Amino acid sequence: MRSAAASVEEFEAIGETRRRDGIDLSATALSRVARYDTSRRDVLAGGGATSIAWMIRGLFAGGVGTALSALLSSPAHADEALDVQILQTAVSLELLAIATYGAALELPFIVNGNSVVRAFAETTMMQHSEHAAAFNAQAKALGGAEQTNPNPKYTPIVEAAKPTLKGPGDVVMLAITLETVATQTYVKNASLLTDSPTKLLMASVSGVEAQHLATLRAVAGLLLYGKPELIALPTDPAQLPAAAGSGSFPRPFEGTAMASPPEEGAVQ
Repeated sequence: MRSAAASVEEFEAIGETRRRDGIDLSATALSRVARYDTSRRDVLAGGGATSIAWMIRGLFAGGVGTALSALLSSPAHADEALDVQILQTAVSLELLAIATYGAALELPFIVNGNSVVRAFAETTMMQHSEHAAAFNAQAKALGGAEQTNPNPKYTPIVEAAKPTLKGPGDVVMLAITLETVATQTYVKNASLLTDSPTKLLMASVSGVEAQHLATLRAVAGLLLYGKPELIALPTDPAQLPAAAGSGSFPRPFEGTAMASPPEEGAVQ
């Protein structure tokens, strides 16, 4: 993945051409866009595309037909508002991950425990910081506001879990939950994006989140099998449990059941 600094600079540059007009992010505007897009997709998905194509070839051939074709094949102008919501929600998840890993790195059994686990937490927290900066830069590039608050749905859950963290396994399972939410959110919401640079950014970050998740699953498996000594670099593959590989990638495709909706972490 390209460096976060380079990404931030690119996304800020993109924003210079968009800030003049701005984007209406009001609830009324977003609702109007949602209704329009739903109607547009229903026409295309319900067989209406065939009828429209026939009309364009016949009755509406010419200027009206061209305009109608463009209307049905292109996203609504304010779809950028949805892109901004998706980015802001992504930032909220990244900020929560940063805070969670930061809190974990203050726990004695992490600070004084396995050096690989500690290094993973430090590196992952840094990467989440880079992701948050890139997502915020792109939100600004699209005319939106920066998100500075952690996710409102999962923050209370994390706060409630902190007193129950009694060992590395507890921390790993909490981190798995957060990384699963982030990965599945980016996978699902990427399909809703209309802005190409935002799609590229989301795809890039989702791959890194999947790596975080796979690593955490592997560590959780070793702890479950009572093999914490194998959480080491380098490790001896011959000593790993047979399920070590499949445990990191339990399914051929990542699900989306835990994905956060675009508006969940949007700036209010």
